[in-house]
Amino acid sequence: MEKNQEELKAHLIATNEEFRSLAEKHAAFDKELEKIESKPHMTLEDEAEEQRLKKQKLRLKDQMNSIMARYRTQQVA
Repeated sequence: MEKNQEELKAHLIATNEEFRSLAEKHAAFDKELEKIESKPHMTLEDEAEEQRLKKQKLRLKDQMNSIMARYRTQQVA
């Protein structure tokens, strides 16, 4: 199942502009999070930004999962 999931993501990144855009934003937020989380001491602003980024990443992941589910449904029908 995991391999099929990754294959579907790769296919959609290659063929679906909306999915590709969401995936790129998700990766960018992930990089920003890594920068924040790698700091030895996080400020209150860093913690607030960390929470904001995590919420944004989750929202994007939900949108990507929705596109993948829609694609799977179309392939079955």
